[in-house]
Order: sequence, then C-alpha cells, then structure tokens
Amino acid sequence: MNSQEPDLRKQRTDLLALCVEHLGEHAGRQLAAMARPGVRLDAVDDEELAAGECGVGGPALLEPGTPWPEYEGIPLSLLAVLDTDALAPELGDQLPCRPGLLNFFYFDPDFSYEERQRLPGDHFEDPRTWRVIAADPARAEEVPAPDPARRYAWSPLCATPMITIPDLWEDNVVHDLDFGPGHEETSPWDLTSSFIDAWRESGFHAMDSGAHQAFGWPSLLQGGVMPEEGTHTHLLQIDPFDQWSFGDAGVVYFTIPTEALRSGDFSQVAFNGQSC
Repeated sequence: MNSQEPDLRKQRTDLLALCVEHLGEHAGRQLAAMARPGVRLDAVDDEELAAGECGVGGPALLEPGTPWPEYEGIPLSLLAVLDTDALAPELGDQLPCRPGLLNFFYFDPDFSYEERQRLPGDHFEDPRTWRVIAADPARAEEVPAPDPARRYAWSPLCATPMITIPDLWEDNVVHDLDFGPGHEETSPWDLTSSFIDAWRESGFHAMDSGAHQAFGWPSLLQGGVMPEEGTHTHLLQIDPFDQWSFGDAGVVYFTIPTEALRSGDFSQVAFNGQSC
C-alpha cells in the first residue's frame, strides 16, 4: 500500500458529518452507512512502489495448465491483474475468500471493424467475451497473450485506500433513501447540486481520469452497475490507460455476486462498459 495512507477512520467521521449536513439526519446516516473501503490504483514508474503484482497490461499470471480464455476460438486480451493478497488488509469483509491473483480478460482482438462485424453472435453482450481467472501466486507463471489478442505494455499499479459511497447513478441502491417526515417524495437527484458538489470538493472523492479502482463503490459515467446493496461486490474499475480504452474514453467494471466471490466462483463475474 501507499506509504502515505489516509486516515480512513477520520474519513468515515467526516463523511457522516458531510452526509448529515447536506442530506439531513435520516438520509445522511443511511448513505454514510453504505460507505465501503475501496482502493485507488495509479500507475507508477518504480515497480517497488507497486501493490504486489497489481498492474494493467502485460502477460497474464496463470497456474500451469490453465487454458487461455477464448471467444469463438479467438483469444481474449489481458487487461489487468489484481493481487488480492496485497489489497486484503484494507478490504475487510469485501474479500471473504483469498483468491490470490485475479486476471481480468476482455475480447479485444487485433481485428479491423469489418472483421469484427463478421463474427458470430453479439460480442458486446456475450458473457464469453470477458473472464476473470484466479491463480495461486506461489504457482502462477507469466503467460503472454497468443495472437491475435492485443498485447498491452505492462504498467505496475500502486494502491491507496479510500472511502467510497454509492454514486447517484446507482439509483436502485440510493432510490429508497428515507429523508424523514415531510420529505417522502424527495428524490436523490434533487441533491445533485448540493451534496455531490460538496462530496467532490471534500477530498473524499479521490477518483479522477487515469486512476483505476478495486472494490468499494465504483465511480460511474452513466447507469448503475450494482444490482442492490449488499448482494454484489465490485471487483475492478478500469479507466483508459496507455494503448487502451473502452469506446470513446470509456470505463469498464467487473462485478460479482458476493456469494459467488465467497465460494471463489469467478464464472459469475459480470461486465459493464460505459463510454462518454
């Protein structure tokens, strides 16, 4: 972790005060109670500052004999590797199992647009076009992506813990906030100009362009990606990095049902891509 780690206990106290000030006692305490620790991931030049094996691009880290994931016989591209052992101390019950290394793949072959159009199926929605594969760090080996998958230069990531709350785009999570007597019809969207501006100016909202995020509540461009509070875990948000972005400067999110994470079943990971 970053040697200049923030005081998360103080952040939680300050967050509660900010929520109550702008949302009122009822809704403010409810929203603050939804806060989850997350980890901001930034590219670093010095590998010694990296959080274990965390990085974007580069080779996959797979156990011997693990097949490279494919879609219609075409290999997926490796986007990132998370070293959950390095991140675990800050995540608490968000990491109910210790999966070791997590490899994040996505279908992004070095094909022309015309070649992609000739592929069978809907490769924007087909769950075979993304994959998360866990590996034991003690057994994992570097495996370069086979052609015609794209290969991205490896960039190590340092980790900084932070407090996160659900974005208002997560309307299925925050829509039911209770604002107290006399405010039964109040919508979370009515609070955008006051609370969200205060949230971003407070220093809590630590995400910006070029940073990635593991766990916690993701920072969204458009609609929500978490079905409901407490049932799913956000694994990784990947912002654009050198050589890669989703669509037009877009962001991708990998989430998993919490029970599936608990049992180590990464076949249930969901993918969501959002573009500006």
